[in-house]
Amino acid sequence: MTRVGFYVVQAAAAGQRLEVAARLADKAYAQGHNIYINATDKPQAQALNELLWSFRPASFMPHALAGEEQSEQIAIGWGQDPGKHSDLLINLQLEIPSFFSRFARVAEVVTQDEDSLAALRKSWLFYKERGYHLEKHDL
Repeated sequence: MTRVGFYVVQAAAAGQRLEVAARLADKAYAQGHNIYINATDKPQAQALNELLWSFRPASFMPHALAGEEQSEQIAIGWGQDPGKHSDLLINLQLEIPSFFSRFARVAEVVTQDEDSLAALRKSWLFYKERGYHLEKHDL
């Protein structure tokens, strides 16, 4: 069954969501995971694509927008079918994507803005009511 982690940031800035996604992707990639990052929309996906190229100068994370070449290890989409990905889903949308249960792990990023908190409280209840293993990580 899918394990779900909520990564709670003590900041409200929209850019924090991208920073956390990049940190999670960097750590997961170093551990050998394949990753699908579900951005809110195409502009956010493109911003994250740029951030991953420069996130840590000493590391390299092969990634691309969903559907492009080089998206096998880290794909960045905005609601498309994740293709062959089923290892780690980093969800930046405030809704739970319909394909979440095909993943071994889901990472939900929580920032301290009102919309994020309200939506992700609902997500926590959704997962909990259905018996998913939940973890909370304070960053």
